[in-house]
Amino acid sequence: MTPIPGRVLVTTGWLRPGDEVHRYLADAGLEAVHRSSGERGTGGESLLELVGSVDAIVAGTERFGREVFEAAPRLRVIGRTGVGYDNIDVGAATAHGVAVCPTPGVNRQSVAEHTMGLLLGLARRIPQNVASVRAGGWDQSSGRELAGATLGVVGLGAIGRLVARMAQGFGMRVVAHDPAIDGEYAAQHGIGVLDLPDLLAASDFVSLHLFLSPETHHLLDAKAFALMKRGAFVINTARGGIVDERALADALASGRLGGAAMDTVQAEPLPQDSPLRSFDNVLVTAHIGAATVESRARSGMMAARSVVTVLRGGRSEHTVNPECAGPVGRVRPRGTGRR
Repeated sequence: MTPIPGRVLVTTGWLRPGDEVHRYLADAGLEAVHRSSGERGTGGESLLELVGSVDAIVAGTERFGREVFEAAPRLRVIGRTGVGYDNIDVGAATAHGVAVCPTPGVNRQSVAEHTMGLLLGLARRIPQNVASVRAGGWDQSSGRELAGATLGVVGLGAIGRLVARMAQGFGMRVVAHDPAIDGEYAAQHGIGVLDLPDLLAASDFVSLHLFLSPETHHLLDAKAFALMKRGAFVINTARGGIVDERALADALASGRLGGAAMDTVQAEPLPQDSPLRSFDNVLVTAHIGAATVESRARSGMMAARSVVTVLRGGRSEHTVNPECAGPVGRVRPRGTGRR
C-alpha cells in the first residue's frame, strides 16, 4: 500500500503512542502526534498552535470551533472517537472542506449496559448503601423492583433499542418516544409508542438516548418534570444539555422526582458548585458510558480508518458532511469557501 505523507494530531486522551491506532496510522505512512487537552495543559501548547501543521485529527470530546478550522490550512478530516459530534462545528468544517467522521454504533453495548447499571443503582440505592456500610453503618432501607415498572425510552435508536431489550429482560414494560420512530419495529418488540407528555406521565423510569440539537436542548425542563409521576427517576447517558439541570434540582428538592442518574452533564467536569452535588439520590458518573476496553478499541480504529480513507482521496461511510470527501484519487483544492 502506498504510504500517505502527512501528520495526524491525536487528541483523544485514552489513545496512546504505540497502541493499535498509532501503529495503524504509522503503517499507512502517517506521523501521529499525541496531544490530549491534559497533555497540552502541562506543556503550555494550545490546540490552535498544533492544528496549523496537521492533515487530520483523531478527536475526543473537546470543542472544535470555527477558529480551529481557520487555523488549520492543511486539515482535511476529523475522525471523532465517539457517536456524537456536537462538539464539532460541522458548518465551519464544511466551509473549510474538512470531512467530519464520527464512529456510530461502536459504543451501543457499553452505553446500554451502563444505563442499566445506573437504573439498578437508583432503584436499589446501591451506591448510597455501599457508602453507608463503608462509613460503619448498616442501613437496610428498601428499594424497588424493576419487574412490573414502566421504562420510558426517549430516543429509540441503536442504544435505546438495546436498553429496551435489556429492560424487558428484567420484566419491565417499555414505552418509547422518538419523532422518527419505526412503528413496525416497536410493535414487533412489544414497545409501546407514546408522545413525550404521555410517556413522561406513564413512566417510573425515563432514560434518554438522543442527540443534542436545538430541538432537544433542555427537552426535560420544569414543564416536563411536572408531568412525571411523583417519585419517578431520570437516567441520562446521552448529552448533558438535554436536561435543564436547574429544573432537575428543583424537581428533586420538591420531591417530584425520586432520583436521577447522569453520565453526561452540561459542563464537564461537573462544577463544584453544581446543585446536583447536594442530593443523596443523584448519581453522577464522569461520562464513562462508552469507557470500556472493547468500545474504545472499536472507536479508535474506526476513527483511524476514516482518517486514512479520506486522506487517500476516498469517502468514509461515516462522514456527516459527505460533500467534503471526494471520490478516490481526487485531490481537493483548499480554501475557505463552501463546496
